[in-house]
Amino acid sequence: MPKIKAEKKSRIHNEVAKQGIQFNKDFGQHILKNPLIITSMLDKAGLRPTDIALEIGPGTGNMTIKMLDRVKKVIACEIDTRLVAELQKRVQGTPYQAKLQILVGDVLKTELPFFDICVANIPYQISSPLVFKLLLHRPFFRCAVLMFQQEFAQRLVAKPGDKLYCRLSINTQLLARVDMLMKVGKNNFRPPPKVESSVVRIEPRNPPPPINFVEWDGLTRIAFVRKNKTLSAAFKHNTTMAVLEKNYRVHCSLNNKEIPDDFDIK
Repeated sequence: MPKIKAEKKSRIHNEVAKQGIQFNKDFGQHILKNPLIITSMLDKAGLRPTDIALEIGPGTGNMTIKMLDRVKKVIACEIDTRLVAELQKRVQGTPYQAKLQILVGDVLKTELPFFDICVANIPYQISSPLVFKLLLHRPFFRCAVLMFQQEFAQRLVAKPGDKLYCRLSINTQLLARVDMLMKVGKNNFRPPPKVESSVVRIEPRNPPPPINFVEWDGLTRIAFVRKNKTLSAAFKHNTTMAVLEKNYRVHCSLNNKEIPDDFDIK
């Protein structure tokens, strides 16, 4: 059995090597190779000729090239300089060259410019922080059509009472309308990931709900620490009570409010 696995792994590596690129697992590089799925994602995004589109993790540019044909400009954010060079090579000397802007670096640490729409097959390990980076981005974008690991996508769209309903579900749906578009099998990628994937459409709520999201996120963090407990039980936990008392004392200090000597947060 070990010998068979080794041979299979070798065939995959040889196939990728022939194309001159060894994909980096640390960056979650799984290139979407099925043109029908790429076209479907672009169709569902509702791209317009006047749009500025953001793509995160363009890889070798399979989606980028098709997107450039439909929009005014594509801003592609890529951390791997080898793939940046590959992408530049694909558009060099073509009408697409002037329509493509490449941001080199970690998208989570990059200040994103204005964009109308985001379509991307993103690295799965940055899914959660990226979703909230996009949703808190201003000015608002129209929508995002994104490829995620299937279970993560299911959590995004989960409703109260569903087994997968969690902080991610409630926080995302507070800020956006979220719809599951399609499932994508692992064989549509090169190299294939270990998990199945799904495409989700995210449309920010504009105007956003009139709440402080940082405070809301803190509330849901406490509420979902023990998912099957009541809110009352969650807030009575010793660790939670200690945090609440600390925060209250800071609040009183900042607002010059006196705290009674016998004060007890309980």
